Amino acid sequence: MYLYRMMRFFLLLILAFVAYTSVAQDKPKPDTLEIGGITIIRDNDPDALAPAPKKGFLKKLSSRTSPRKIKTQWATIDLGISNYVDNTDYTSAEAKGYAAGDVNSKWLDLKPFKSRNVNIWLVTQQFDLLSHYINFQYGFGMELNNYHYKQPIRYEAQTPAVEDAPVIFLDETPNRTYKKNKLAADYVTIPVMLNFNLTPYRLYPFEVSAGVSVGYLYSARNKVITSDEGKTRTRGDFDMRPWKLSYIAEVNLGILRLYGSYAFKSMYLRGLDITPYNFGIRIKPVEIFGKVETN
Repeated sequence: MYLYRMMRFFLLLILAFVAYTSVAQDKPKPDTLEIGGITIIRDNDPDALAPAPKKGFLKKLSSRTSPRKIKTQWATIDLGISNYVDNTDYTSAEAKGYAAGDVNSKWLDLKPFKSRNVNIWLVTQQFDLLSHYINFQYGFGMELNNYHYKQPIRYEAQTPAVEDAPVIFLDETPNRTYKKNKLAADYVTIPVMLNFNLTPYRLYPFEVSAGVSVGYLYSARNKVITSDEGKTRTRGDFDMRPWKLSYIAEVNLGILRLYGSYAFKSMYLRGLDITPYNFGIRIKPVEIFGKVETN
């Protein structure tokens, strides 16, 4: 009987110890207080006030990637500014033959922040040449340029029967105001560049690319919106150069990509010596054939 009582005592003692340790390891329950029907909860756990560790965007910046021999980008978009360098001699017979009237340098002044460039690169590929530090890059897409004029100049539609006739003139119609006046020049373009990647194994690398592009002018039009005529479009080649050769460059600063281009020659075949250039931000929304490993 005495042995039975001792065993039961030790069993109860063990159960009490196990119950005590289990309660000690549990998270303490918060204190509650009711005031006027409002329940106030005070959490005694000091860890509840500790800030959560930072995750997501900052961690992704340090992510690494395992690049492959060929990397393909789809639907890359450029958003930037279109402008040009005007070296035209407006006193020359060539300039006066292209523009009707007393043409001068003010005629073709642009609205800088309204003259925009949008490029849509349908596909670009990068081919590894040297351990992913040096790569050959090429692509195919469309280059869209919009030049917004300050002055009310108009482009004339050309006919094959009249060669070397004036193409532009200054509209001096009384009481007519211009809401919009732009020249749109669109090209199908193939860029070719040599890429230097300083950090090829980072998801957001630092790299520089430079090369040339070849573009073919597939559409040119002068769009005008006036107070009395409304919206009108004049289409033609306007004696513009059908092929556009440009120096091109791209700088990748981790998450920020910048691009630029500068043409070899004037965009016009005669009369005007105007060399176009573009610059802006490059956006690459889709990337395939690259394995990403996060830290």
